[in-house]
Amino acid sequence: MRYCNDIPDDLGVYDIVVGIPSFNNPDTIGHVAQTAARGIEDLGLRGLIANSDGGSTDNTVDAFLKSDTFGLPKISIRYKGVPGKGSAVRALFEIAHKTKAKVFIMLDSDLRSVEPWWVERLARPILEEKTDYVTPFYLRHKYDGTITNNICYPLTSALYGLKIRQPIGGDFAVGERLIEIYLGKPERVWQTNVAKFGIDIWMTTTAINESERLPIQAALGAKVHDVKDPGKHLQGMFIQVVQTLFDLMIEYQGRWKSVTTLEGVEIYGDRPSQFVEEIVVDLNGLKERAKNTLKERLVGITVRQEIAESVLKMGTINAQDWVEVVYDFALKYREKNDQEIILDLLPFYFARVADFVERTRDMDSIEAEKIINEQLEIFHQQKDRLAKRWFFDT
Repeated sequence: MRYCNDIPDDLGVYDIVVGIPSFNNPDTIGHVAQTAARGIEDLGLRGLIANSDGGSTDNTVDAFLKSDTFGLPKISIRYKGVPGKGSAVRALFEIAHKTKAKVFIMLDSDLRSVEPWWVERLARPILEEKTDYVTPFYLRHKYDGTITNNICYPLTSALYGLKIRQPIGGDFAVGERLIEIYLGKPERVWQTNVAKFGIDIWMTTTAINESERLPIQAALGAKVHDVKDPGKHLQGMFIQVVQTLFDLMIEYQGRWKSVTTLEGVEIYGDRPSQFVEEIVVDLNGLKERAKNTLKERLVGITVRQEIAESVLKMGTINAQDWVEVVYDFALKYREKNDQEIILDLLPFYFARVADFVERTRDMDSIEAEKIINEQLEIFHQQKDRLAKRWFFDT
């Protein structure tokens, strides 16, 4: 197996590696490392804590190295390759493989809510050989995870028939066999958006389609991290994640073609009742962003006229029209394989989030979750029409 990072050969052998990708996270990374160490200690396993840094210009690496890990060894490397989270994660895969770890856990470096028991929740299903891949199942505020809620969760679930609530949640566990599958992928994969924010959806979709065992979700309670406003900070992430998602639709089209069911996925552990921090979204700003972005890109966009006119007027799009637009753009991307198509989808994403915020502003997160799942059902219902156009239209 070919390695692309300068990782020492004498790291030793471990049961578990906890990997923390980072870039300028000095205020939180020490807490994440210390908490991970406590979790490994509670399990009684031989563990290594590894940091893969993207060239932080502050004291992130020092904060990691100075963290109290209760005697557990730790290592920090600066990864090589395309700058981005995916390249950092690849280096962590390499460390896990070199140390023959039975389970690799990835934790985001900006976590403030991580607890030692998260390690057990993520690791146990793999250690007991029930799965090769564990995704997080969080309590999240209704306005946290807008890319997840509006496209990654419903589209991935509808395509592959498994309701995985957080396919890009950031905190995962991976078994050694799946690590080998990831590292065995062609080098060209790591030159795409998989090397950036596309890594999480790539990991999840690859696991669904290539692992011999079904994924399991781990109940982790509330996720508190550095939240971003969807209208101001998520454009780059949206483009990288959605382009990767569409690329995977093409790669695994032979698999999702025949999937007609929609099944729940096992959740490991009790779901704690916890307080979820309030998130405020600039609704008017989001609507204006949707209108203005659509005006800028209107020439290249081909959607039903009524939908475009409604977004230009209201700055919102309902779930039924949103699903139609997503499937239309997926088909267009399959035909042209051009990132500009993802940019053309962006104003409709802003409009979809604005519609959701407007509809749910007087709801709690539990009530809002029903709206998210209603949208999932629309993705599922319209999938047959997508498949007919994808496979049979000329």
